[in-house]
Amino acid sequence: MARSAPSFSAFTAGEISPRLEGRTNLEKYSQGLSDLTNMIVMPHGGVTRRPGTEYLGEVKSSSVKTRLIPFQFKTSDTYILEFGNQIMRVFRNDLQVLNSSAKTITAITKANPGVLTSNSHGFSNGDEIFVDSIGGMTELNGRNYRVANTSTNTFTLVDLFGNVIDTTNLTTYTSGGTATQIFETATPYAEADLFDLRFVQSADTMYIVHPSYDIRSLTRTDHNVWTFNNLIIEGGLETAKNLSAATQANPGVLTSNSHGFANGDAVKIESIAGMIELNDANYYVANVTTNTFTLQNEAGTDIDTSGFSAYSSGGTAKKVTQPTQSLKGANNRPSVISFFEQRLVFGNTNNNPQTLWFSKNGDYQNVTVSTGDDDALIYTIASNQVNAIRYLSATRVLTVGTSGGEYVLTSTNDGPVTPTTTLIRKYSNYGTATIEPVQVADVTLFVQRGSRKIREFKFVGDVNTGGYQAPDMTILAEHVTKGGITQMAYQQEPDSVVWCIRADGTLLGLTYRREEEVVAWHKHILGGAFSGGQSVVESIATLPTDTGEDALFMIVKRTINSVTKRYVEKLKPFDFGGVITAAHFVDSGLSYSGGATTTLTGLYHLPGETLNVTANGASHPDTTVSNGGISLNFSATTAAVGFNFVSSMTTLRVEAGSADGTSQGKPKRIHAITLRLFETVGIEVGNSSTDVDRIPFRDSSMAMDTAVPLFTGDKDIEFRGGFDEDDRIYIQQSQALPMTILAFYPRLNTFDI
Repeated sequence: MARSAPSFSAFTAGEISPRLEGRTNLEKYSQGLSDLTNMIVMPHGGVTRRPGTEYLGEVKSSSVKTRLIPFQFKTSDTYILEFGNQIMRVFRNDLQVLNSSAKTITAITKANPGVLTSNSHGFSNGDEIFVDSIGGMTELNGRNYRVANTSTNTFTLVDLFGNVIDTTNLTTYTSGGTATQIFETATPYAEADLFDLRFVQSADTMYIVHPSYDIRSLTRTDHNVWTFNNLIIEGGLETAKNLSAATQANPGVLTSNSHGFANGDAVKIESIAGMIELNDANYYVANVTTNTFTLQNEAGTDIDTSGFSAYSSGGTAKKVTQPTQSLKGANNRPSVISFFEQRLVFGNTNNNPQTLWFSKNGDYQNVTVSTGDDDALIYTIASNQVNAIRYLSATRVLTVGTSGGEYVLTSTNDGPVTPTTTLIRKYSNYGTATIEPVQVADVTLFVQRGSRKIREFKFVGDVNTGGYQAPDMTILAEHVTKGGITQMAYQQEPDSVVWCIRADGTLLGLTYRREEEVVAWHKHILGGAFSGGQSVVESIATLPTDTGEDALFMIVKRTINSVTKRYVEKLKPFDFGGVITAAHFVDSGLSYSGGATTTLTGLYHLPGETLNVTANGASHPDTTVSNGGISLNFSATTAAVGFNFVSSMTTLRVEAGSADGTSQGKPKRIHAITLRLFETVGIEVGNSSTDVDRIPFRDSSMAMDTAVPLFTGDKDIEFRGGFDEDDRIYIQQSQALPMTILAFYPRLNTFDI
């Protein structure tokens, strides 16, 4: 009977396919796992428990599938945009952005429902507001409500589950308080189209395209001032119409005899003397008569000239025409967009699915084609069949993903792209799904047509003889993406993870560090449930930060108190500072840090739910939410409360220990194991999820009324069980506590037969 002590010191293959259970000869076999759930593969080789999520707020309407889109003005000024059915709301610094005008509360009755007084508040029934700073009746503070029973000066409240707010038994109101509406702005985009929006951003302007909507920009001028603009794309100018007058009025009226313009036409105003504020800009025409018209900007707002300089003479209005292959109107709206070499690039209209439009250099809305180096150009990909452009990815070159293959656009002289030097080559024939890819360094990761495989489009070889290849990143784990991928987002820091949403709402992660040969899949099932099954992740987005970790945001659909709810949540930082009281390993959770208390409030988003609790860094019995709060069995100064989730890992069958060939198919008995841990407390080890032993971390030297300190080092464990051919090691963390496995070293006997 052979004895052995194999080393499991790297898990950089992540969860691998059941189809590889027999490939013990693969190098990745010894680095792979048969299951990895709610854990992250670290580029260093170990695995760590993912942190929990923090509840940020409910979407505008939980009956609507909603999308998150990142907006980064600078790393210290970032936003998450919540796109619902024809509305947009904003999160900043993990809080919902409010309107700038807070309404002062002057009275609240003790009644059912309680009536709030706020003179000329301007609210409408159904508006969502945030109430705070009330004196006396403080139970209402710090919560979102919907307005009901409005009159000019009064209104009542209902919670976000539709329950009337009864103030009869609350503390008597004394003074003050504010009610501020959650900021939102109208958009043209319907629910069914949200996940096909494509966008790029430059400074405080985002450009958005969709085949069913004209090209728009979204501009930010303040946290709660956002404007959608219907862009005027200039492809040429018609004959000038002479202007003879312009009034100083709101709106200003321009005179041009028999101009021939129609409402909605786009015009360029030039060469006015006096009222020079109108010059060299494009506008929409409105209020047309035979000889006069007014102007509107791209947001549809009338141009107020009352404060402009007085008109003196001259000026022209030229009708703006579309490019020769139009970018406006039905079947002419682009589906993809990108920046490339100081040009704004559009692609794929229904009428021209293989065509690319490049703006003039530095003039993003000008697509006037000519032969100058900085002029616009229009390029149609030649191929044997119609391959619609599905994505554009700009690095040193412009990668063009189509339904039938992958192309690279460069110039013939290795310089900037110009109308006379553009060159496009096809490098592979995989085809891509209609899912936005992600860029990692100089690599583009895209979802192949069929939505099951992620491919890595990268340059291979030297600059003169090399080319582009697209290897399959799911070849070792094809089962992980079963059902298809619907969305991707890249979190560069701390561990370079590509996050994906599977069609069933499972969150997938791919730790991707090619320079260290780390390509490792892991799956994540968030706490809570939807309709009796697992919770459903519907949208993800990432933002960079200055804190050393990028932020991952998501919308999670659950059944809460028998009602479907969609919540915006944020993955907490991986680095909790090595302080057990700062750890957050619950989902849709909230944290508390303050004076000693036995009551935690603010859990109004989880009524009637039984939640996992850590208090003062120690596990606390599960507790059910009542009236927005929970009671603790002991006082705490720190706590984390939310849905529990289990993190686990399972090895493949051990290949070690035989004195006569392979050990596969031979009975083996694992009798002991050494775990090498980092900042860990409270794990369980065994043969399977139904046969585990909890590992003790508290010893007699530790005070019983304090949390067990984080442990870093080796734990030697007796491993129960007899001889078994299906010899696997299962490790889990079922408490809301941290766990990082750096390596483990089983000791086993193999029975050679």
